[in-house]
Amino acid sequence: MSTDKTNNKPGEVETTGHSWDGIEEFNNPLPRWWLWTFYACIVYALLYSIAYPAWPLVKKATPGILGYSTRANVAKEIERFDAMNAPIEARLVSAELTEIPGDPELMNYSVNAGAAVFQTWCAQCHGSGAAGVQASGYPNLLDDDWLWGGTIEDIHLTITHGIRNEQDPDARYSEMPVFGEILEEGEIAQVVQYVRKLSGQDHDAALAAPGETVFLDNCAACHMEDGTGDRFQGAPNLTDAIWLYGGSEDAITFTVTNARFGVMPTWQARLSEADIRAVATYVHQLGGGE
Repeated sequence: MSTDKTNNKPGEVETTGHSWDGIEEFNNPLPRWWLWTFYACIVYALLYSIAYPAWPLVKKATPGILGYSTRANVAKEIERFDAMNAPIEARLVSAELTEIPGDPELMNYSVNAGAAVFQTWCAQCHGSGAAGVQASGYPNLLDDDWLWGGTIEDIHLTITHGIRNEQDPDARYSEMPVFGEILEEGEIAQVVQYVRKLSGQDHDAALAAPGETVFLDNCAACHMEDGTGDRFQGAPNLTDAIWLYGGSEDAITFTVTNARFGVMPTWQARLSEADIRAVATYVHQLGGGE
């Protein structure tokens, strides 16, 4: 390939000197309108970077002399909607929780606002449809099986303070013992079969019989003698088919041996009282509220 610049005869277009297999590249100048447009774009870009946020710094970009901010615009919009919702949120905060469903306007607002709060803060654990994640310890909020009570007041209390967290002194708290350090392996096998018997599952009757004694001596204080549980302590009902961590033989054995200790954060430091009431109402009306 040749790169020698060629000067053609007068009147002919000059070439750059690039040649490949006899094909030459003309050295035509750019159109003036295109060239001036290009220069104008450079000037505009420089002026834009001075007037608006543009150059990234360590923590933020240069602010620009016009003080424009998309974050500030969003903040103004949020403030505008907060001001619009302030009257009904004041009604929501002052209303008795049990009276909210009887007020159509307040109920409609609570369900819609609560759904937004749920999808933002709660769906990560309880799922977008609130069905929870079995075997991971995230409860299903659609059924009538509640560890700490399913009335709207109970739900509000649980959301406000959380479960077994260390941030809120009023958090609901209970702790299952690690029975792997208390019972013999054979005793654990016996009580597991008895628990499966309580829940109507296939079980080893020979092991379940002595397992009843193990259960009454070690488990009945929280789960009650009939296995129906104690909501005041957050002790689950063992007689139904609803299992927070799974009801298979292996899952129950793991639970008895190692215990479970699910933690829910307190939300009163992150959500307003109106938000907590709205999401409590939303959860309560999903179908499992009492």
